[in-house]
Amino acid sequence: MTRRLHTPEPPVPLLFIKIIVIVMLLMIVGSLFSALVFLYKDRGGGTRTARALTIRVALSISLFLLLMAGFYFGIIPPLGLR
Repeated sequence: MTRRLHTPEPPVPLLFIKIIVIVMLLMIVGSLFSALVFLYKDRGGGTRTARALTIRVALSISLFLLLMAGFYFGIIPPLGLR
């Protein structure tokens, strides 16, 4: 007979962090895709592509800073989110 180990549910902050990370990654990909669309439509003549890429860079930096702050304050454990 094999014993199953009970895996506890993740605490609420970990679940909240996972949701934030997924949403931010989707926003980053959406901004990148919109920059591609603007590049295609404007043929390199507009500023919408640069603005969309600036938003993507800002989202990427803020996600990185949020993950670093979560690790520093102990919200994200040293072994990562499981």
